Amino acid sequence: MKVIRYSKPFKLQLVSEVESGRASKAVERKYKIKGHGTVMRWVRQFGSGKFGKIIRVEKGDEVNEISQLRSELRKVKEALADTHMELALEKAFLVVACEEMDQSLEAFKKKHAGGRRTRRSRPTQS
Repeated sequence: MKVIRYSKPFKLQLVSEVESGRASKAVERKYKIKGHGTVMRWVRQFGSGKFGKIIRVEKGDEVNEISQLRSELRKVKEALADTHMELALEKAFLVVACEEMDQSLEAFKKKHAGGRRTRRSRPTQS
C-alpha cells in the first residue's frame, strides 16, 4: 500500500475551499484523495471553526481555575473533617466531665441549656 503525504499548504488550500462552500466529498474527488473523511479531518484540524473545531479563549487567571478550585475544595473538606473531629472530642470530654462531677449528661444539659442571651432592650425616649 502506497502512503501519500500532503503538504500543509495543500491541506490549507483544500480547507479554504470547503469553508468557502464546496462539499468535502467534491473536494476529495477533485483532488483524487482516497481517504474517506480525510478532508473533513483537515478542516477540523486547520479550519476556522465552522465544522466542529472548538476554540477556547481563556484569560490568564482562568487557565488554572479548575486546579485552584479542586485545591480549595480539598482544603474545605479537610477543615470540615477537623471540625467534626473537634466536635466528637468535645462531646467525649463532656461525658467524662459529667462522670467526674457525678452528674448525668442529660441533667447537665438541662441545667446549662438555653439559647443565646440577649440584652434587654432599652425603652425608647419620645
